[in-house]
Amino acid sequence: MAMKWTTSDLVLALQWAGHPRDRGRRLQQGLRDAVRTGRLGAGEVLPGSRDLAGALGVARGTVVEAYEQLVAEGYLEARTGSGTVVGARADRHPMAQAPARPVGRAHAIDLRPGIPDLGLFPADDWAWALGRAARGIGRTDLGYGNDLGNPFAREEVAAALRRTRAAETTPAEVVLGSGFAQCVSLALGAVAAHGARTLAVEDPGDRSVDEIARSFGLRVVGIPVDEEGMNVDALVTTGADAAIVTPAHQAPTGAVLSARRRTALVAWADRTGGWVIEDDYDSEFRYDRQPVGALQGIAPDRILLIGSVSKTHAPAVRLGWVAVPRALLAAVTAGKEAADRGSSALDQYAFGLLLESGRHDRHVRAMRAVYKRRRAALVSALTQHAPGLRLTGLAAGFHGVLHLPVGVDEEDIIGWAAERSVSVRGLRGFSIDPPQQPALVIGFGNADEERIAAGVRVVGDITR
Repeated sequence: MAMKWTTSDLVLALQWAGHPRDRGRRLQQGLRDAVRTGRLGAGEVLPGSRDLAGALGVARGTVVEAYEQLVAEGYLEARTGSGTVVGARADRHPMAQAPARPVGRAHAIDLRPGIPDLGLFPADDWAWALGRAARGIGRTDLGYGNDLGNPFAREEVAAALRRTRAAETTPAEVVLGSGFAQCVSLALGAVAAHGARTLAVEDPGDRSVDEIARSFGLRVVGIPVDEEGMNVDALVTTGADAAIVTPAHQAPTGAVLSARRRTALVAWADRTGGWVIEDDYDSEFRYDRQPVGALQGIAPDRILLIGSVSKTHAPAVRLGWVAVPRALLAAVTAGKEAADRGSSALDQYAFGLLLESGRHDRHVRAMRAVYKRRRAALVSALTQHAPGLRLTGLAAGFHGVLHLPVGVDEEDIIGWAAERSVSVRGLRGFSIDPPQQPALVIGFGNADEERIAAGVRVVGDITR
């Protein structure tokens, strides 16, 4: 049976020394540290908020807020009838199991971009949804079903795109696929089938798209990216008849496509009959303002909108979608049928339930708060350990670009960081033409504040 902590024992375990003006933050950090070091074990029951507040000499709201924050981060769990308990991830935390690994044996600090916090995957929500899906999915849907995806899930995805991304689409125009890679393959195959011969891609950008495009016979041309996103004036001169962009948060520079260039890109598509594939990368996580609506909403007849759950849930959940112009729907359907006769309807149905119930939105809100704090931790750590380096691209998502001094070799920095157990990526790996200035693309999705600070300290040391 799980241990139930008394208030006095927990106060000792927390080594409480809360400053009167900073007690909430210190309580949260004390609880985190107790979980990380194993003083609080998985499943152990914490005192009620009223009792703990009295023992610590703080307002009850301070304890409630601390519990809620650590529930959102995955350190604690709120269980009906059991109160607040230490989360299951505590037993998996390396500090709770063994001393830290020697530097160089493994990459203990993961600062690679594009990876969400895999420890905060909403497992309970998925267990609930998959159970409901298994019991509620109809016999027809358990067959080969519809190549375009489970009808219920397509309804929920279409509704979510209209509500959260200001997209203009219907369930009939939404195709569900096995993650981003399949969805972009379907989109590129469809535009190639409709006569596209040259695809404009962002440089720097996601280079995995290039090979997929070439497999459909498309010529790939790189278009420079600056602080306003893809340079549409440069696109116009290439003769391209299709383009793929990440307007919400350019991967990897972090630029947001400016209003002027959004208008110019749509005008190019209307004038030339070109197609735009919109990768809605990191649109869920914007910090400086309300997320800008999808580009697709102003030109749904020329733009294919792609999204997935890889950043909001986990890459292992192979589920994505494409909002398709009606003119391309037959080509996308043919591509999907040829690829796999339809993806997992059970997983799709479960995701539809997460959308319908509000659990997906709740998880995204919680993760937005987590990543916002980590973003602040990254900025603070760089100010302390690498004050001479410039960090850009933080308006959204969970990575930024750290610009290195001219002449520094990115690969040397990456190698030296790896020797000290820190994983980072360089801008050169995203580029067709070598970047004018070397840079690191630093992610803060899969590392907590403590690891971010430790990793940045390493980067700061080796870039001096």
